[in-house]
Amino acid sequence: MNEIVELTSNESSHEIRVVCPVCSTSKMLKVPIKVIKQSKQLTTISIPSKLCCDHSFQSFVDKNYKVRGYQKVDFEITHVEYVEYDPIAIFSSKPLFQELITILRSYIDDKEILGSGMFTLDGHILFSSIHDNTLFLIIKELEVRSKQKLTRLKKLFLELENKQKIHLIYHDIDGMKFVSILFFSDEVRVGKANYFVNDFLKELRKLGI
Repeated sequence: MNEIVELTSNESSHEIRVVCPVCSTSKMLKVPIKVIKQSKQLTTISIPSKLCCDHSFQSFVDKNYKVRGYQKVDFEITHVEYVEYDPIAIFSSKPLFQELITILRSYIDDKEILGSGMFTLDGHILFSSIHDNTLFLIIKELEVRSKQKLTRLKKLFLELENKQKIHLIYHDIDGMKFVSILFFSDEVRVGKANYFVNDFLKELRKLGI
């Protein structure tokens, strides 16, 4: 079992001002520096209701932390989400990409599964609703494994010092390799985590993955 150490750096985030496109309420929001810097163009940040105001919306942020636009959404966001389309533009343009995100969202319940995500093998975010500290750990772990060419895996289980758990599932779709992740609370035991992962894999098989 691999163990990841908690990050303690205070240089991991940058503040941006977001403005709700519905009611014009504004708020300063901390965003992960690494998430923004790894993007080639824009990062979509989905902001849940009650974080800024009563509305859910999306903001589009460039590499210089400038907000380039906003969009109202047709669904209720429950977590701050980051979506980066550019690293795999061909794959992300397919309906399958959105279907995968929908499935990952559906597993979050705030008690047992705290977040979910989809990443390239070298740690670029495709989609994530995982909170910042754990998000940094996952990116770092994937970067290290990619550099050391430790990516010939099907599944990988990680446990944090606080007993929270991360399950990584490796996929290959039309030659595009990526990792989907379920992030579990400290109350979830290994057996139950495996149950959720197997159920998630069943959902993917329905999509032909």
